[in-house]
Amino acid sequence: MKLALLTRNPKLYSTQRLAQAAQARDHEIQLLDTLRCYLAIKQPTPLVYYQGQALEQIDAVLPRIGASIGYYGTAVVRQFELMGTYTLNTAQAINASRDKLLTAQLLTQQGLNIPYSGFMHHQEDIRATAQLVGGAPLVIKLLEGTQGLGVILAEKQQLVDSVAEGLHAVKAAILLQEFIAEAEGADIRCLVLGEEVIASMQRQAAKGEFRSNLHRGGSAAAISLSPEETTLAIQATQALGLEFAGVDLIRTQRGPAILEVNSSPGLEGIEALTGTNIAELVIKFIEDRLESRHTVKPTTS
Repeated sequence: MKLALLTRNPKLYSTQRLAQAAQARDHEIQLLDTLRCYLAIKQPTPLVYYQGQALEQIDAVLPRIGASIGYYGTAVVRQFELMGTYTLNTAQAINASRDKLLTAQLLTQQGLNIPYSGFMHHQEDIRATAQLVGGAPLVIKLLEGTQGLGVILAEKQQLVDSVAEGLHAVKAAILLQEFIAEAEGADIRCLVLGEEVIASMQRQAAKGEFRSNLHRGGSAAAISLSPEETTLAIQATQALGLEFAGVDLIRTQRGPAILEVNSSPGLEGIEALTGTNIAELVIKFIEDRLESRHTVKPTTS
């Protein structure tokens, strides 16, 4: 099997682990700089090129598309799809997960629990929108951001007004979201592959911080999910059309709720904590998907 992994940084832990897992299972894998891929959008054969070569013999693509290159990255993924190449996550699903507003709308459409959220355009509607999600304290989120970046806790309405005004001034789209005080800075990261949660951990924010991301000094511990939490994590990925994702849950008085869905989750912390060989499971999953694609169903008379 010939695989291509789209990445901007081949030295990242997650990239290296996926490459090692592919090679350990006797597959050929290329690490491609996403921004160096260029596209021939034409009939009869749309193609992706890299360093002067057409990538016509790739069996499957593993997209690791960061928010900073979302538009171009998903264009490359979409081009592989046009060529008939299997992609672990589709361009449409990646786009949906990158946009926090669209994610919230799609999850709500499927009847899935999320923190109360509000969106507005005009500065004069900020206070009314804030009241719709329970008022201050509340969380202000940029629509695109990862690892806790672009997430602000506004404890008073005056801070909500000033932060929202400043972000609007630089044309930044924001989401206002209910602050879940009872979680006490903890959330749950689940890795979902297909229709299964393959690993999970509880993250706890550092003292004086409300964001639990490990990149922001949070700590992690192993955790067993409830059946409700497991089902919710899987439903979240299905609602966005993702095959592999990190789903962040939070425990609320209304039951578990979905905080975020990440189409390129990091593997380092959760592999180390749980001892699960996530990279190998991902490669096996791709093998199974390709096998089922190539299985010819018998015709019935």
